[in-house]
Amino acid sequence: AIVPFSKGDQQLLESLASQAAIALTNRRLIEQLEELFESLIQLINTAIDDKSPYTGGHCARVPVLTMMIAEAVNRNERGPLKDFVMTDKDRYELKIAGLLHDCGKITTPVHVVDKSTKLQTIFDRIHLLDTRFEVLKRDAEIAMLSRIQKTEDGGQSGVEDAAIRAEYAARIRQLDNDREFLRQCNIGGEVMSEEAQQRVRQIAAYQWRDAAGKSGNFASIRSADCLLKPFLSDDEVENLTIRAGTLTAADREIINHHIVVTIKMLESLPWPRHLKNVPEYAGGHHERMDGKGYPRGLTREQMSVQARVMGIADIFEALTAKDRPYKEGKTLTESLAILGKFKLDGHIDPDLFDVFIREKVYLDYARQFLTPEQIDEVDLSKIPGVNPDL
Repeated sequence: AIVPFSKGDQQLLESLASQAAIALTNRRLIEQLEELFESLIQLINTAIDDKSPYTGGHCARVPVLTMMIAEAVNRNERGPLKDFVMTDKDRYELKIAGLLHDCGKITTPVHVVDKSTKLQTIFDRIHLLDTRFEVLKRDAEIAMLSRIQKTEDGGQSGVEDAAIRAEYAARIRQLDNDREFLRQCNIGGEVMSEEAQQRVRQIAAYQWRDAAGKSGNFASIRSADCLLKPFLSDDEVENLTIRAGTLTAADREIINHHIVVTIKMLESLPWPRHLKNVPEYAGGHHERMDGKGYPRGLTREQMSVQARVMGIADIFEALTAKDRPYKEGKTLTESLAILGKFKLDGHIDPDLFDVFIREKVYLDYARQFLTPEQIDEVDLSKIPGVNPDL
């Protein structure tokens, strides 16, 4: 026989259904808020991406590599990191930190981030030097013609004219060679020799005649208004004599300041309990294990495993990146050799480096993001810092 529900049963079921509806609504609300939160993070990264495609690619790749390394450590059952375990909440927290690790770059001047040549500011100042060389060549031609005119007025032989023209031709060749030399210096390579730096300073001592900033008709500017100036300014000499790369110490300080801004931005947010470590994870990727990093000079013992993971991810991505304006992406062998030296120098966590090598995280990342030319055959026996017992 069919037994009807009692009044109490109906009230109980209605209460349970109501609670289930509330729970479902709350779950959907949480999911929508998480989706909105991640969209806002992507909004920041899109803004950075639009400022610079170079940093934009970095912001996208570092979180992926961070999670690859973290998962490798999580499944690792050997060595000092064998007890490291991540829950799903831990993974989400690290993912968010990876996405936000360079959010401070939104304040970094784009002409510094994208500085592809030594003389670049909002434009490449090498073109100013081209103009000055043309002025010097014009002045040399005027001086030559003036001297020839004097010899002709004095009734002297054409032999002296030929000598003057030969001297002029030699001067033009020298100026053309100097211009090509400065163009090569402007590119920025791995190492600039002391001899090359000295030659830049010698060229800087050339003098050229400037109109002293006068405006209006150039023909109306008197000779007295024109000043003899050094061919290169102190700032241009400083930039052209950068030993490696394209950044001066001041440029590096500007770029490095982004991590200070990142920390300031992230620490100002009211993070929920399950995301409270995001500022620490994201803000530690420029620290070193020996305490010589920045901005806080933290040591290995003062940093979480996650922050140390992000440090390796940030470095390896930068080494292999093929979209930087000032360098080619390095091969796996070259990148791992540098990373190995960083391990020996106290720059990165040695235990994480061992896991990175043993679990072949570098190869998984390479297959996804590197070109075939970069993925060479790695001989681990020749990589500094590699543990032979791996």
